[in-house]
Amino acid sequence: MKIVYRAENIIDANLVKNALEAEDIPAFVSGYYLTGAIGDLPPMSLVNVMVAEIDLERARAVAERVDADLAEFRASPDDWSPEPA
Repeated sequence: MKIVYRAENIIDANLVKNALEAEDIPAFVSGYYLTGAIGDLPPMSLVNVMVAEIDLERARAVAERVDADLAEFRASPDDWSPEPA
């Protein structure tokens, strides 16, 4: 297994994992339970999305797209609210 994405948090990791699986690329989130020990562990990338080496190139493109979408969302104004149903 190879790391395709180093996530800031569990939510981002699962968004990438779900996008990969939607493209038929099996993915695994490592470090899922380590985030509970944040105060006891040294600062480092704890949560990673991993894929098989054979899927790495395809997965990298998907992960980069999701990461760009997340960056765009975070840069949007704080007064964002969902549209009424």
